[in-house]
Amino acid sequence: QNKRNTALLYMSFGCGLRVSEIAALNIKDVQEKYGKLKNQFTIAKRNTKTNQIRTIYLDNGKLLSALWIYLDAREKKEGELYSLSAPLFKSRNGYRFSPNSLQQVFKRIYENAGHQDCKSHTGRRSFATWLISDGFDIVNVQELMGHSSIAMTAKYVQANPDKLRKIAAQVI
Repeated sequence: QNKRNTALLYMSFGCGLRVSEIAALNIKDVQEKYGKLKNQFTIAKRNTKTNQIRTIYLDNGKLLSALWIYLDAREKKEGELYSLSAPLFKSRNGYRFSPNSLQQVFKRIYENAGHQDCKSHTGRRSFATWLISDGFDIVNVQELMGHSSIAMTAKYVQANPDKLRKIAAQVI
């Protein structure tokens, strides 16, 4: 399950997806009919917390690589043809994850890596924090996160003491 778990982490950390959004993904969301990975896809209203269509961009090379490696291994395991309408991520038993069972998978991944306090939302929170810390404006981060308000996005961002120190040093 290492290849699957790596792809799961990249979808969380690299796209800022909620666990429920990851659980709802199908292969056709990320892969075209002839095997090529898509550059972007949309999450349907019914699969988002805010009931708004959201575009997810798959332009990160590491994310694409992780998805490709996972899907290639899965194709070899399941046979040459698998349905594009099949769940993107499946449990060890071959079923679609529920959001709750996927939360448990994330918890196990983090615990096995020695991170006891991480939760399934850690990747999503880190996604927003990294973008803001790297200077991306909060309006674009809000759009990527699928938040209905900037105030909600601001709650995800944690202050960076080093950055605060640099700002304070430049005030006067």
